[in-house]
Amino acid sequence: MTAKDIREMTDAEIEVAFEDTNKEMFNLRLQQTLGQIERPHRIKEIRRDIARLTMVKTERVKAAAETAEQEA
Repeated sequence: MTAKDIREMTDAEIEVAFEDTNKEMFNLRLQQTLGQIERPHRIKEIRRDIARLTMVKTERVKAAAETAEQEA
């Protein structure tokens, strides 16, 4: 998942993707603790996806605040 892909998503889709990636991260960490993880590099990928989702959410909040500020 790239930042470009995320920016094309709606706010609702981003929220769903954020929840899904957090659940997947939880499951991967559990598997890692139990020594059952098959693809350990996936933890790094998911962590970066979560960061990208958070970044786009923050950008949208800041953009909305700026437009509201300009209108006032």
